[in-house]
Amino acid sequence: MDSVDVESLVGSVLRGVLGGGRKQSGGALRYLTNGRSSFLNASTLLTVAGVAWGLWETASKSSAAPATTPAGPSFGGSTPPVPAVPTTGSTPVVPPPLPSTAVPPPLPQSVTVPSVAPSTVPPEVIRVLRLTLSAARADGTLAPHEREAILAQARAVGAESLVAPELDAPCPVSQIVAGATDPRSRQDLYTLAFTIVRADEQVSETERVYLRELAQHLQLEPDIVAELEREAARRIGAAAEGAQH
Repeated sequence: MDSVDVESLVGSVLRGVLGGGRKQSGGALRYLTNGRSSFLNASTLLTVAGVAWGLWETASKSSAAPATTPAGPSFGGSTPPVPAVPTTGSTPVVPPPLPSTAVPPPLPQSVTVPSVAPSTVPPEVIRVLRLTLSAARADGTLAPHEREAILAQARAVGAESLVAPELDAPCPVSQIVAGATDPRSRQDLYTLAFTIVRADEQVSETERVYLRELAQHLQLEPDIVAELEREAARRIGAAAEGAQH
């Protein structure tokens, strides 16, 4: 897991969310993840998370104990003596074999992906993952095939143990955005959720209630919300049109 960067981790979950059955979601996915001009590359939200992730990754690597090779038996620095081979006539008499001192190789073990506890992951990354999954179920619960699509993408980057608990026990919006004080980060969080909700180019009344609740907890004024939605819709459309050329 320590080799997974923020964009790979969050991007995998977004691909699962937007590729799990939502129709016409290509523009939203391209807007969020495709290229240097994408929202997730350009946003302050993930820039902050990326710095935190880099520090965490460095610390986790430096704290890992180096592997050591077990020492074999010692003979006081000299080669163990080989007894003389007695002979009878011209036929040598083979002595009994010396006890083996070779260390047998370890049995092969299957390679497993290390499990990462949420407490070891930067809180900014956890917030983004939780909001992504929250927005994905804004219109109700996730269908089984949508849930599996998200887990499959997370599994591909070794993050299933991190994402599965968030799917099984979703956090309320108020808890997800608690502590987000930077104005730009609050706007980025709303834009991220709106883009996921609008991925199929429609926002249902249930989803609109979800977005109003999110805006309230993020303390965003209605005119700011309207501008964020207009800009996101424009860039989603441009991304979808670019994919057709």
